[in-house]
Parts: sequence; C-alpha cells; structure tokens
Amino acid sequence: MTRSREFAAIILAAGQGTRMKSDKHKVLHPIAGRPMLDHLLGSVDTLGPARTIVVLGSGREQVEPLVGMHGGEVVVQEQQLGTGHAVRETGAALAGFTGDILILYGDTPLVEAATMARMLDRLHADDQPAVVVVASRPENPLQYGRIITGDDGTIAKMVEYKDASPEERAVNLCNSGLMAVRAEDMFALLARVGNDNAAGEYYLPDIVMLAASEGRKSVVIEAEPWEVAGVNSRAELAQVEAEWQRRRRLKAMADGVTLIAPDTVWFAHDTKIGRDTVIEPNVVFGPRVTIGEGVSIRAFSHIEGADVSARAEIGPYARLRPGAEIGEKAKVGNFVEVKKTKLGKGAKANHLTYLGDAEVGEGANIGAGTITCNYDGFFKYPTRIGAGAFIGSNSALVAPVTIGDNAMVGAGSVVTRDVGEGALAVARGEQAERPGWAARFRATMAEKKKAS
Repeated sequence: MTRSREFAAIILAAGQGTRMKSDKHKVLHPIAGRPMLDHLLGSVDTLGPARTIVVLGSGREQVEPLVGMHGGEVVVQEQQLGTGHAVRETGAALAGFTGDILILYGDTPLVEAATMARMLDRLHADDQPAVVVVASRPENPLQYGRIITGDDGTIAKMVEYKDASPEERAVNLCNSGLMAVRAEDMFALLARVGNDNAAGEYYLPDIVMLAASEGRKSVVIEAEPWEVAGVNSRAELAQVEAEWQRRRRLKAMADGVTLIAPDTVWFAHDTKIGRDTVIEPNVVFGPRVTIGEGVSIRAFSHIEGADVSARAEIGPYARLRPGAEIGEKAKVGNFVEVKKTKLGKGAKANHLTYLGDAEVGEGANIGAGTITCNYDGFFKYPTRIGAGAFIGSNSALVAPVTIGDNAMVGAGSVVTRDVGEGALAVARGEQAERPGWAARFRATMAEKKKAS
C-alpha cells in the first residue's frame, strides 16, 4: 500500500534499566556489536520518517549523541509515570504535526522496517481503525499485558498483567506495546487517560478502550515473538543476541556460506561474507568485516575491522585486527596476528607472527616467529616488505624499515636498516664452535656432583 501521510516515530527509552545493573544506559547495550537503540533507529530510518523523537530520562547524556547521529530529537521525561505519560510528554515537540505516529521502544531492538510499514498501512486500510497494536504469541507469556479480540481481530479489551483476571491471563495473545495511531487521535485520547490502576501509572494501551467508548475500533497485527522481544536484564540481552545470531547464521548459509558448526560462529551486525566461503567452528567476527568469495576461515579465529579477499586462508587461531587487508589467495596461519597491514596476493604468514603497520608484497613469505617492531613506546612506524621477499624464522624487523623485492632475511636476524632488492641480510651474532668443549664440561661437572 502506498502511504499518503508522513509519519513520526516516538521511541520510549526513559526507563531506569535497574535490572541491567550497569552504568551504561540500557538502550546502549549492544546486540551483535551495535547498540540496541541504533538497531531500532536504523530500521526507522529506512522508512524516511518526518520526525524521530526519543523519550529519555536518567542517563540521557549518554544516549543523545546516538540520537543526533540519526537526526532525531530528544524529549525528557523527568518523572517516569507510565508509557502514556511518556508519549504525552512529546506533545509540545509534535505540536502541529498532522501525520501518523509510530510508538516504539528503545529496548525492543529487532523490530523490522517491514513490520513498521505494515503497522502504518493497516492504520489506513478501508476500515480505518483508530489504533493498530502489534501483538505476539510467545511460548511463555510471562507478565505481558494481554489482548482480547473478537473473531474479526478487533480489540475487545487490553489489560495489563497485574490488572488481569485469571481468565484473561490464560489468553496467549500478548501486547508488545508497539502502536500506530494518527497524531490527531493520539493526543486527544491521551488527555483522557487516567492512572486508576494497580501501579498508579498512565498506561498507553488505555487509548484503545477510550477509542472504543467513542465507537471506534482498534485492531491487532501479529509479529513473531523474537521480533518484539524486550530487554530488561542481562539474561534477556543474551537471549535476544542468541536469536539475532541464529537468524544471521541461517541467512549466511542461505547465501552460500558453509558453517561447519553454526552455533559456534558469531557475527557482527555488518559482517559481509561471499559465497563458497567455509567457516570452521568457534570463529568470531567483530564489526566492519568483509570476506570475499571462496575464503577458508579455520577454527578459533577472531576477525575485526578487516577485509579478506577471495580464496584467502585464515587460521586456525588467527587474529585479524582493524586495518588488516588480506589479499587474494594470501594465507594467515595459526597464531598469527595482523593489524593495520596489507598482505599482498599470495603472500604467506603461516605461523606465530605479528604484522603491524606493514605492507607485504605479493608472494612474500614471512617465516615463523617474525615480528614487526612497530612501536617505540611513543609512535608507530611502518614496515615495508617487497614482493617475493623471504623473511627467515624468528626475525625482528625494527620499523621504520624496508625490505626490497625478492630480498632475503636470514633466520634469527634483527633488521634495523633497509635491505636492498634481491639482497641477503643477516643480522645476528657469528656462530663459533669449540671442538670437545661440551664433553669436557660434562665430565668436569659430573665429578663435582659426585664429590658433593
């Protein structure tokens, strides 16, 4: 359905979040490496709202920068007197607004843009409901508010759990709190909401029954429980994270990625992976990772802020840190750490290596135990390793330093000066041999031990 009216989103996020037991505002706790509120604001943004208003209370200074990044506005609810009161506090900010209103919750982060669009479209269906309410049927209804509907889906009653009768609590259609309503209806109805209830609060759902008293019906649309799951504790945060990860794994496999042990792979919100990539168990992706096609990511690797080109091999036990750029068919092997380094096409760092602030040319081979000494305690310095270069095992490259194309560095070297193209550099103490010394030493020490 094509919408003819603009809309505003009101996101309620003024709760104290005491059950999180955290100095961080509840809506800033991350799902897949992204704050909960950022997930929700991103979904709202895709629909092009005329206004986005976030209602905040305590700790608002933590949240305001994120709201500003999305072009939103903050309204302060000094006293938390219920959801109806929170929405009513936006009245001054929305004075004169004549569009539709979406009411969302900052701690319900997984609501999809398609569901928001469905809410708005349903509001303008032929029967013109006063309010559209999103409901779900969770496996365990717990203490959610209940919705009683007629055979046609019209809402007959909405009741908070604490005010519900045993018969009403037996109903499994639960109120998510999400609503769509026209601005002109919302504030007129809110003005009539009272607080004569068990908690002494102003309940937003009361507008449904107030509209019914005027002969106007409200309707329900249903969403999957995972989409409207709220987060009020660390345990619920983990549950929502687990559901997000489950769905992301399914999408990866549907897109042509092999996950050997899906439940052990953890994605970030923006992970991009090409088809025919194979991911072994216990791999973790942090934010800002792009993986090309046909890549092999072996077990127990951790990848964050990195780009990996097609047919490269990573791990096992590899760590790619921000700024790592791994070229086509390159290899980063076990116990290798790469930070802010470009590894050229076909280059290899197979074992026990640290590459930081470096450029490694095509086909270069970095021996086991090699490190780039990129930091002097004050500044970072670059290391450049040319195409086809060979760095012997257990070498230390003290930056800033350049190893030329096709050059070689002997094993165990500490390289402090540039090495020319095609040259061999050996920087270690000269080996000396004393024939018979070891045998004489052992004999002497054995006599001393016998005499002691």
